[in-house]
Amino acid sequence: MELLKVIRKGLRSITNISKQILQQDSLKLLPFTFVINHEFFTMAMKIYTKTGDKGTTSLIGGTKVPKSHLRIEAYGTLDELNSYIGLCKDLLTDEQGKKILLEVQDRLFTIGSSLACDPIKAPKMRIPDLKETDILLLEKEIDRMEETISPMKSFILPGGHTTLSHLHIARCVCRRAERCCVRLELESLEVEVIIIKYMNRLSDYLFVLSRYCGHQMRVEEIPWKPRL
Repeated sequence: MELLKVIRKGLRSITNISKQILQQDSLKLLPFTFVINHEFFTMAMKIYTKTGDKGTTSLIGGTKVPKSHLRIEAYGTLDELNSYIGLCKDLLTDEQGKKILLEVQDRLFTIGSSLACDPIKAPKMRIPDLKETDILLLEKEIDRMEETISPMKSFILPGGHTTLSHLHIARCVCRRAERCCVRLELESLEVEVIIIKYMNRLSDYLFVLSRYCGHQMRVEEIPWKPRL
């Protein structure tokens, strides 16, 4: 009987949260995991809801905001970055690089989930956390790659190979996403410090990865020669 009560309580919780999520037009691509009696449940969601047809959406927590809201801009830019990193991963031939970029894509979903939460209301679902070990992984990879490539003696121009150019574009999108997060923080809209730190390190990683891939492919770097 006790188990039956737990199951019924869990089903009621899922039903209530489902109604809330289905109102969140722009969040339907984010992963939602529910924890009931220490068990994890993932819920499938309908692609179109029509709730955002008037230009508004809901944060996790139910707060309605315009789609032009800076918080929406922030995690929308993260989605753009994630998509571009997926392209870069498909272009890479280096298996370690592909593995790390897949890990990065997962972490970007973690950050997006955090940014999509209303900072005033506690979410009714478990949101994955970003950890210092995620930053340490990027730093370790940067150090590993820099042991192979020659030190920079000048600024370099993006280009030389399609894969390298795409990595540079991903780096620029990453910086834009970082700026969105910084603006959120400056406007007192609450962004975890670790998110900004991770985005800063990720941009560095993408830059070094482009140089490392160029070195592997024996693509000569294009130095910037300022016209004085």
